[in-house]
Amino acid sequence: MSGTSRNAVIVNGEPVAGAEGLSLAELLLRLGEPADQVATALNGSFVARDRRDEVQLATGDRITVFKAIVGG
Repeated sequence: MSGTSRNAVIVNGEPVAGAEGLSLAELLLRLGEPADQVATALNGSFVARDRRDEVQLATGDRITVFKAIVGG
């Protein structure tokens, strides 16, 4: 995994160092993302808001954070 820092996860295409072992909820807090206003995916799979505390991050994980869109 060249080009990424040790213990990095990838958030929206950018490496974030030192996130290994954090929960997804802790990472959102660290990034200043409003947890109630974003949707998340880990390695391509949706992670529900109520599961973010139990999802532990590992080096190389790919996280997508995006604004949830409602309506129709």
